[in-house]
Amino acid sequence: MSEALLLSDDLLFGSRVTGTAEALGLAVYSVRTADELLRQAEVRRPACVLVDLHNPTLAIAEVVPALKAMGPVRVIAYGSHVEAATLRAAREAECDRVLPRSQFVEELPRALVEWVSPLAS
Repeated sequence: MSEALLLSDDLLFGSRVTGTAEALGLAVYSVRTADELLRQAEVRRPACVLVDLHNPTLAIAEVVPALKAMGPVRVIAYGSHVEAATLRAAREAECDRVLPRSQFVEELPRALVEWVSPLAS
């Protein structure tokens, strides 16, 4: 089964994401730091990585290339709509999708199945 990793240090929001995934029959594992994300990605080889751009350990320009170098993976990033520079940095780091947090929440129940499905190698 394909799985995803979620980088978020927001326990309430992380529970919302993992709960949505569980309701859809999907596996989403939450990590709290960028280092832990990279370690888990190396072991788990997720089809998708969900990234909270507000995470204080995140250097998006370093993390995304490191993830992509491990193999095919979708990187979906979300952040505050008022932090335009942060969202732009995620796009420049070549995240597959960059969404304001409100849009991420809105799309999550419909899009998570697609995001977690494996990419062709």
